[in-house]
Amino acid sequence: MEVLGETICPYCGVGCRLRLEGDRQQGRPHVARIRGVETAAANLGGICAKGAQLGPTLDTPDRLTRPQLRLSRHDEFRPADWDTALAYVAEVFTNILHTHGPGAVAFYGSGQLDTETAYLATKLFKGHLGCNNTDSNSRLCMAAAVAGYRSSLGSDGPPCCYDDIDEADLVLVMGSNMAEAHPVTFDRLRAARKRRPDLRLVVVDPRRTATAKAADLHLPVAPGGDIALLNALGRLLLLQDAFDEPFVARHTNGFAEYRRFLLAQDPGELRAAAGVSEADLARCARLIAAARAFLSFYCMGLNQSTVGMWKNNSLINLHLLTGQIGKPGAGPFSLTGQPNAMGGREAGLLSHQLPGYRTVEDPEHRAAVEAAWGRAPGSIDPKPGLTAVEMFRALEKGQLQAIWIAATNPAVSLPDLHQVHRGLACARLVVVSDAYHPTETTRRADVLLPAAQWGEKAWTSTNSERTISHSPQLFDPPGEALPDWQIVARFARILGYDGFSYSSNAEVWDEFIRLTAGRPCDMAGVTSARLRAEDSVQWPCPSPDHAGSKRRYLDRRFATPDGRANFLPRDHREPREPPDHEFPFVLTTGRLYAHWHTLTRTGKAEKLVRREPAPFVEVHPDDAERLGLRDGELGQLSSRRGTIQLPVRVSDGVVPGMLFVPFHWGDLFGEGNAANYLTISAIGRVAKQPELKFCAVNLEKVMTGAEVVPTPAALCGR
Repeated sequence: MEVLGETICPYCGVGCRLRLEGDRQQGRPHVARIRGVETAAANLGGICAKGAQLGPTLDTPDRLTRPQLRLSRHDEFRPADWDTALAYVAEVFTNILHTHGPGAVAFYGSGQLDTETAYLATKLFKGHLGCNNTDSNSRLCMAAAVAGYRSSLGSDGPPCCYDDIDEADLVLVMGSNMAEAHPVTFDRLRAARKRRPDLRLVVVDPRRTATAKAADLHLPVAPGGDIALLNALGRLLLLQDAFDEPFVARHTNGFAEYRRFLLAQDPGELRAAAGVSEADLARCARLIAAARAFLSFYCMGLNQSTVGMWKNNSLINLHLLTGQIGKPGAGPFSLTGQPNAMGGREAGLLSHQLPGYRTVEDPEHRAAVEAAWGRAPGSIDPKPGLTAVEMFRALEKGQLQAIWIAATNPAVSLPDLHQVHRGLACARLVVVSDAYHPTETTRRADVLLPAAQWGEKAWTSTNSERTISHSPQLFDPPGEALPDWQIVARFARILGYDGFSYSSNAEVWDEFIRLTAGRPCDMAGVTSARLRAEDSVQWPCPSPDHAGSKRRYLDRRFATPDGRANFLPRDHREPREPPDHEFPFVLTTGRLYAHWHTLTRTGKAEKLVRREPAPFVEVHPDDAERLGLRDGELGQLSSRRGTIQLPVRVSDGVVPGMLFVPFHWGDLFGEGNAANYLTISAIGRVAKQPELKFCAVNLEKVMTGAEVVPTPAALCGR
């Protein structure tokens, strides 16, 4: 058995470096074992079950190995060569652009895409097609964190690093089941607590998750009660004079308004909205007040909300109040859910962005990027494009005619799936780049483009702690599959655009980092040659001789015009769809340790499937008894959007009145029975992230012999 090479894990945002062992057979690998790389800063040799089971995901019967076309969705797909497939896409795109204008096409990508691809998609659509309709499934995960960092601190990008776990004496985990969703980082936290018993862990989560069970203090916040809880803690710290007055005076704006706002709040109302006892709130406030270094981790539970940005602001307010930012062991640390969600943000893939943490609304930003791309002034549209949920609404209305979907499966992951399916059915052209077929999304496509995946291409990514890593190509992709960046560049050339002739991903990377020079996410010193020599570097890194930066804001100057961070008072609000007599339960969705996103990879690993073979609905024992439900019996869940049926799992991990369903399983595992047939597609005003963690549902027992009948999605004459 030989070492096949090292790569970055393609699952979550921890960024684990993995070593593959096995043998090669005609250019393709037989991966016998995968280990964590001991010297890798992100994982220190750690690995989770998903990473260890990546081998079975490479050579599967459903690998997409050739482009495929069909002229009608009633037809079967037929193989095509690359020139024919891309020429067809170019012909339809060109016709739509001439007939309907640049706003009628879109690119919907993913945090699975490498930075090179995200950059070229941004360059093609925003710089050359004049279309800002590029977005990513990071909109479903991280948009509220982006908006929270920008509004509070002046810039996207976490100020912290994983080494802060070893420096902190208080860690708050909020809206994140780290033990299952980011297990390697949570293992590092466990190890730190074992070495230092004085390190305290507080977990805020409506569910008693594996993470909550490990905590010194679990605050079972009411669904939707996050802002009320954070405001209650801030109020207690103010009343105890447990705030850093010199830091607040020198380095922040808005403290007086924040103080007036909190002191005017009714503490009883805050506690009731938060659903947490007075004693537990007081204990948590004491822990924060006494902390030498206070570190917080947060993820989807804070972000996936119409007020997700406000939740982020409210947590950051606590760090500003206590001066717990810009020093070792302290700061608000947003965990990314995908391997390169950060890289997509840096490259400008989100609909309001341009490369280098620029925005399309800013005329100076547009001018700088137009000059770098050799485009005429005014080429880039100043209006932000459509976001993820908006794209599929626009498809149904006919405002959007064509969509290119890459490295994601929105026919499972987006909320209100009946609407998503109607939108795809109404599209004139759906192009999907993927490594596998069928998926729930590829089944609804007109053109399929085979993509090389991890190990089969050279690629660059940025993990949760701003560490940029290079992964070399270890083996050949199957059939005619190509790296995504090559597919986008080839398409741009067929459209007739100059500036897309690259001989390697290194050329793309080196062009991209020039656009980050002088920006908050400065990577000008992280050249492709340096990455190949050093494997990984953390930004900011402005020059080749710069060592990289573990932490941001150590000088206490923030990325705002005056260098001060902003206190932003945020009032708690009622959920968008509160329960009522017709739909009396709150449904929340989430992830499981054994699986990732929509099963397109983990569903191919037998050991992972055996661990969690099917979806379920988690029900509190009191609710189960009242409804006459037992473990394993079938329950019917209904919302205002759809109905599904799932086996019941009775558990005190949820509180009475709350239900939990994992979202991984889509139509391939049970037609019309996915969690997101129930969820609401309401989005926030600024971040435009959907409310995936809260909707009102009903639950009832399914009598023996009953079957679920999915509501059919309406078609639009296709």
